[in-house]
Amino acid sequence: MNKKIAFLFPGQGSQSVGMGRDLYDNFPTARKVFDEADAALSAPISKLCFDGPEDQLKLTENTQPAILTVSFAAAVLLHERGIDAHYTAGHSLGEYSAHAVAGTLSFTDAVRTVRNRGRYMQQAVPAGQGAMAAILGLPAPAITTACAEAAAETASVVAPANFNSPDQTVISGSVAGVERAAALCKERGAKRAVMLPVSAPFHCALMQPAQESLAADLAQIDCFPPQIPVVANVDAAFVATGETARDTLTRQVTGAVRWVECMQLLIAEGVTHFVEVGPGKVLCGLMRQIDRSQICLNVEDATSLEKTVEILKS
Repeated sequence: MNKKIAFLFPGQGSQSVGMGRDLYDNFPTARKVFDEADAALSAPISKLCFDGPEDQLKLTENTQPAILTVSFAAAVLLHERGIDAHYTAGHSLGEYSAHAVAGTLSFTDAVRTVRNRGRYMQQAVPAGQGAMAAILGLPAPAITTACAEAAAETASVVAPANFNSPDQTVISGSVAGVERAAALCKERGAKRAVMLPVSAPFHCALMQPAQESLAADLAQIDCFPPQIPVVANVDAAFVATGETARDTLTRQVTGAVRWVECMQLLIAEGVTHFVEVGPGKVLCGLMRQIDRSQICLNVEDATSLEKTVEILKS
């Protein structure tokens, strides 16, 4: 069978202390990626990936370049073994990994930009004023309606931030708005509404200051037409030019991640094998909820690399 491969790149929340160490220890090309990241950031991000401490790795401005570096190293190793993607997509931060692999951004520009992105997001809303919650088991339109009502009732910001799967939508905004929207969702039949331990309310209007700062950074770096089609989170559509990449990466800061539609687009394009490239298996888990019939592999260490290469070459 002719395989059509999509690389999927994870976002924040997939980090864990020790990630990437196996790739670094076993493969010189992976080591080179980690060394490049350390040099680009003038900081030992590789040491943070391998040894923590966890509280430092969880800081948004560290998490973002750390996950990007592990993901890019894994993608380089797949390329080295003759496995390249026909399409790429990334969840939130993961979209930068997708663009780095597609050649839209250089790896060093991407890693510096996401460190700043993390810093801007952290600074946009004072600690304790923003919140996010995962709503499980309620259709997305009902959640969108609950958010609109809660925003009006509390005179604050709350909106869907991540349409992760038919069963899971994450909402984001002010503490009062999110708590009220979560309560409305529960009243209307949501199985669960879980407040998330996040440092800032991502992908909502409160991130506007971060979006403006990031736009200025993106204007300063070269963005090329992607060599592989990249699906943009905010539009659930393919990005064809460097200018569109810059625009969609900017709007993504306050815009929702339309992950379900992004995956449906790739399925409609005839993708036969999805590969989660980077730490964890969050995106494979979401794919099971979106379409159980899809094949989703992952690459995060030497074992999963060899297993995935074997399947894709068979």
